[in-house]
Amino acid sequence: MKIIRCQVSRIDNKGPAWTYGMVEDEYLHVLDGQPFSELNFSGEQIALEKVRLLPPCLPSKIVATGINYAQHARELGYEIPAEPLIFIKPPSAIVGPEEEIVLPAMSSRVEFEGELAVVIGRTAKNILPGNALGHVLGYTCFNDVTARDLQKKDIQFTRSKSFDTFAPVGPVIETDLEPGALELSSILNKEVRQKANTASLIWSVPELISFISRVMTLFPGDIIATGNPFGSRKTS
Repeated sequence: MKIIRCQVSRIDNKGPAWTYGMVEDEYLHVLDGQPFSELNFSGEQIALEKVRLLPPCLPSKIVATGINYAQHARELGYEIPAEPLIFIKPPSAIVGPEEEIVLPAMSSRVEFEGELAVVIGRTAKNILPGNALGHVLGYTCFNDVTARDLQKKDIQFTRSKSFDTFAPVGPVIETDLEPGALELSSILNKEVRQKANTASLIWSVPELISFISRVMTLFPGDIIATGNPFGSRKTS
């Protein structure tokens, strides 16, 4: 099932300005409420041409993962850490899939990082890996935009990854995926720059959810970005 969050255009201007819905056959089947509990449909259908895509969820936090592909660690000259390296991107960085990334004046080297993102479906705290996927609503695309020069200067990640617009996400939350063997690619100006498979993750999706949930409570709508493959770094 493909779930989106979108701004809707209604002839009578009645109803909420944005809504969740399921995409099927060029139509949005509007959900009654949010998708983090039992799915109920309102019966309203809207042609997709009349909606504007928004970020597919409104997380309380984005928990991102550093160095989760060995090849990317080599690309950056980093050691592979002994346990997941996690950091927070603020919700204020989020933009939808059709919005622009704003380049900050204080950086001269901004790079993309195309990643698989996990959207949490129900509250998770101290979860075992074997139970982790039961707390997932679905999966989406995530760009962990990074000011690479500032990351190198600051050592830690906060400033380099937290500028407004540095977390494009979407367009859909796909609920029917197996996260352990997904093909992942990033295309820049019609050139494939990243191509990987999530089977190469150092820490799998269940392991990440379990680890993070032992640090902080994960709430419905929270996003876990699973890490950046090889290929995003500029060569000049």
